[in-house]
Amino acid sequence: MAIHPRITGGRRQGPLPLPLKRALLAAMTFAAAVSVLCLLSLTNTLSFTDTLAFLGFTPRDVDKREGNRKYLYWGTRIDCPGKHCGSCAGLGHQESSLRCALEEALFLDRILVMPSKMCLSSVHNTKGILHSSNATSKQRWETGSCAMDSLYDLDLMSRTVPAILDNPRSWYEIISRSTKLGEAGVVDVQGVSRVELKENPNYSSALLINRTASPLAWFMECKDRTKRSSVMLPYTFLPTMASKKLRDAANKMKEKLGDYDAIHVRRGDLLKNRKDRFGVERSLHPHLDRDTRPEFIKKRVAKWIQPGRTLFIASNERTPGFFSPLSDRYKLAYSSNFSNILDPIIENNYQLFMVERLIMQGARTFVKTMKEFDKDLALCDDPKKNTKDWQKPVYTDD
Repeated sequence: MAIHPRITGGRRQGPLPLPLKRALLAAMTFAAAVSVLCLLSLTNTLSFTDTLAFLGFTPRDVDKREGNRKYLYWGTRIDCPGKHCGSCAGLGHQESSLRCALEEALFLDRILVMPSKMCLSSVHNTKGILHSSNATSKQRWETGSCAMDSLYDLDLMSRTVPAILDNPRSWYEIISRSTKLGEAGVVDVQGVSRVELKENPNYSSALLINRTASPLAWFMECKDRTKRSSVMLPYTFLPTMASKKLRDAANKMKEKLGDYDAIHVRRGDLLKNRKDRFGVERSLHPHLDRDTRPEFIKKRVAKWIQPGRTLFIASNERTPGFFSPLSDRYKLAYSSNFSNILDPIIENNYQLFMVERLIMQGARTFVKTMKEFDKDLALCDDPKKNTKDWQKPVYTDD
């Protein structure tokens, strides 16, 4: 596999797309300039240890990397650069991509330079979950992005995979070192396996491996994650890395809930149907609408959750009182019951769902909408993955 030219000079073994190279150089140069101005305002130039400490790392996390630190960079935003820059996925899809980058950093024993912000999809960021009585499905949170460290605890994450944010301070240190290293500074890669990145000295010796040349979504680089033996980070890794304020909120809610069970009922965005050329309604999840209605939920969970139990419901269903029919069997609880805990800290639905995930993980019995793993309990047996098989919706008992 040919190696793209290094940004800091050296051999040219293949053409790097010029707009990409200019974009990366411009971004890094601007960041470096801003960093210099910031650092000049301080009394002394910060060491790398001081810089990471400023970002929230403890000395223990820094010391083990001080003598041999190298970096991995995937882009300014999750799934961007590339053909997905014009769109913004939901939290789950973005976490699949972020987990892929973290897995590669772990495999390569490098520090991941993470985007400092996460985009917020308007489809998944409507108001109405915390206060369904006074917000419509068209009302949305005002911001289109949020700070990455408002979602995740980087200090906690770095105990497994060292990570820093792509802010001016971190880029200043990387650029300063890369200019001194010259040819061993930065190498751009596309379509190179992580094994080759680790074993080929042309890649492994570089200070920074830059993956921004790939036009694909990040998770496409981790297709082999379907082979369970190759998974380095479990699906539950990022959900448990929630920021401290989100973890604290979840703990307060769990304390009030006591002994409880939970169900996740995803409707909304997954219930979109389309008509075929004969005008017949078709759905990718033909049983989902039926299986996530209260009367069917009640029958489905009866064998797992006993009557009288406290049942926490996390859902994107907007219809007021939609789950009320379940109240004759269970004591229902929603995020909206904890507005005194959540209102001061929740700024978008991504943060809210991260809290709800922690609640669901702490339940005695947790029932998902659809299975992700064979042993999962689920409301619907339709496959979660997009099969592209449009079928007639089913509303009656099979």
